[in-house]
Formats: sequence, C-alpha cells, structure tokens
Amino acid sequence: MTTTPNTHLLLIEDDHELAHWICDYLADKSFTVSLCHRGDEAPQQILSLNPDLVILDGMLPGLDGLDVCKQVRPQYCGPILMLTARDEDMDEVLGLEMGADDYLTKPVRARVLLARIRALLRRHNPTSVEPDPPGNTESIEIQGLLVDKSARTVTLQGETIDVSSKEFDLLWLLAKSAGELVTRDFLTQSLRGFEYDGFDRSIDLRISRLRKKLGDNPVAPFRIKTVWGQGYQLVREAW
Repeated sequence: MTTTPNTHLLLIEDDHELAHWICDYLADKSFTVSLCHRGDEAPQQILSLNPDLVILDGMLPGLDGLDVCKQVRPQYCGPILMLTARDEDMDEVLGLEMGADDYLTKPVRARVLLARIRALLRRHNPTSVEPDPPGNTESIEIQGLLVDKSARTVTLQGETIDVSSKEFDLLWLLAKSAGELVTRDFLTQSLRGFEYDGFDRSIDLRISRLRKKLGDNPVAPFRIKTVWGQGYQLVREAW
C-alpha cells in the first residue's frame, strides 16, 4: 500500500521516548502523526481530529486505553490499533471486544507496526476487500448454515447469528472453501494484509468466537476443524 501524504494517524502513548520514536518513524514513512500523552484527553482528541487511524496504548494516565476505546467506538469509525506491555490473552480479548481492530504487544517492532497500520487502513478502505470474480455466488448454504455475502448475514437452522464484520469475513473465506483446508497463512494475508509470522493470534481468536456463536465444541470441534500446524476447515458434511 502506498501511503498518501495526508494519511493522518493519532498516537496516544504516555512513554514520551517511545512516542517520539514512533512519530519519527511513521513520519519518515510519509504519515502525518498527531500525539497525545494522556488517556483522559484522548477521547476529545480522537473525536475532534477524526484521524484515519488511532494507535492507542493500553495503560495511560487519567483513563485506561480500554476505557478510551469503549468510550469513542460508538462515534469513531476509523481503525484502532492497541499497544500494550501485557502479553496476556485476556487483555487481547478485552481489547478486541471493546472495539479495537488489532492488538500489538510491546516492545514494538517497527516493520510489524508499519505492516499492521497499512493492513488496517486497507481493510477500512471501501475497496480493500477484493470482489469475488463475476458469476460467483453471493450466498453459501452448508447443512443449515447460510452465509449471505450480499447481506453480510449468517443464519444457522433459520436462526440469525450475530457476528462481527471481521468474523463474517473469516467465515466467508472458510465457506467458499468448505470441505478443504484453508491455511493460516492465507487467512492472515487475506484478512490482515501481511504474512503469518508464527505469533499473531487474531485469526485464532476469531475462530474461537465463531465456534462459540455457531454452537461448536471447543474441545472437539465438528463445524470448524483445526488442521494442526496448517489452518482450518469448515466441515461440509454432517452438521
């Protein structure tokens, strides 16, 4: 992705040394970067500046990053990338549930940060999701599971299943290849815009949430199966 000169990022980080390093790095990549150091000032900054993307530290003075995310999400439509020094699965789940679009653990690696930012910007661009080739079906039904791409809805045995936009995108990719292995590398590249690095767990978290919503067994899943070391398979037979 080529960064346009007016792509505006807002960095909310209380570590001044880290904040200025990130600002300098991203400015060198042709981003315009605004900076905020306090959580209690962050909501007003986000809503007034309306940046193309927010980089939000998880632990801030005045107001925790999770609370900032929860507070602004109903009004701010851009992507939010959370940073945290806590490498805990529960923190990641909470961040995503509060409305964050992605989650990056400190220490920050420059190229990984840049890749995540570019992937989020692509995903939030209306043209970021590549259209299916002409003639492809807009809905797929597999043993009572109906995934409708045009309406972006999911029903199971006639009952509507409430899924997030990211969960729908993942389920659609699995449904298009039902009965076949879909590799984690392919899912990461398609949904996040960069190659799987062996550490990113966002796809796994989405799979876990989808299984729960579809009534799958997390211990011995029969709907979305894990192919260990490779990826996932949406089972075509015997729902």
